[in-house]
Amino acid sequence: MIKIAFDPIYAHPLPENHRFPMLKYELIPQQLLHEGTCTAAHFFRPQPCSEEVVLWTHEKAYYNKLIHQELSAAEQRKIGFPQSPELTLRELIITQGTIDAAIHAIEHGAALNVAGGTHHAFAERGEGFCLLNDMAIAANYLLHKDLRKKIIIIDLDVHQGNGTAKLMENNAQVFTFSMHGATNYPFHKEKSDLDVGLANGTTGATYLSILNETLPKLLDDVQPDFAFYLAGVDILETDKFGKLQVSMEDCKTRDLIVFQELKKRNIPVTVALGGGYSPEVKTIVEAHCNTFRLAVDLFD
Repeated sequence: MIKIAFDPIYAHPLPENHRFPMLKYELIPQQLLHEGTCTAAHFFRPQPCSEEVVLWTHEKAYYNKLIHQELSAAEQRKIGFPQSPELTLRELIITQGTIDAAIHAIEHGAALNVAGGTHHAFAERGEGFCLLNDMAIAANYLLHKDLRKKIIIIDLDVHQGNGTAKLMENNAQVFTFSMHGATNYPFHKEKSDLDVGLANGTTGATYLSILNETLPKLLDDVQPDFAFYLAGVDILETDKFGKLQVSMEDCKTRDLIVFQELKKRNIPVTVALGGGYSPEVKTIVEAHCNTFRLAVDLFD
């Protein structure tokens, strides 16, 4: 059985009319349980990630700011969330969820986190709704514990995984692949091992064609023994910030391509959700739930 990391703390309260759709973290597990895609046995509650493990990736001075609520007003604005002890605890639990999911995936082929994909967090700072870079921390954990030798991070959020790229720029054991809007946030791009920038208005057909041309060859060239997959649904045509023309069905096909290519090569995968900013939360939830449905169908 595949495992899914979730804790009620994921749905963190935010100021009224905040633009981040925090409600999705509450609704996704509810929907998966309601429709019978998942049972309670699929879900597990992670503990907070330890300081030692966080510091394999992030700087101690920044970690201390998070723990002691010492982020400046400017630093909080750049992150996009007001600081609180609960928010820091949430980030530590989400991060451990991705680590635990990676360990489960090694045994069972796949595992998922209902949150995570916080790819805009750097060693010394957070930004873009990201405080700790859960996939970078989890990748370093697998390498540090000698559980894997070569990892690929497949980042298909509409925004470049700039923090991940920077954190892994000198790590030959981690290959970073980001396919994103070329002119979208972040406006200063870091250098991933492979960046594929998409023009505004890119259609679903073009998107899937590029992915089909790129991913199989990349996996054959890199030959990873583990994959992290950031399955952002801000590629949808309904997204407020995405600027692409990708349908719900095309987004689902994207996930299917990634899962099938990894499964074909026996590469375990851990999935985190990343962004999604469609005006109606039900659209975001449905797109994310498609990722879980496919994972359960293929790996459970």
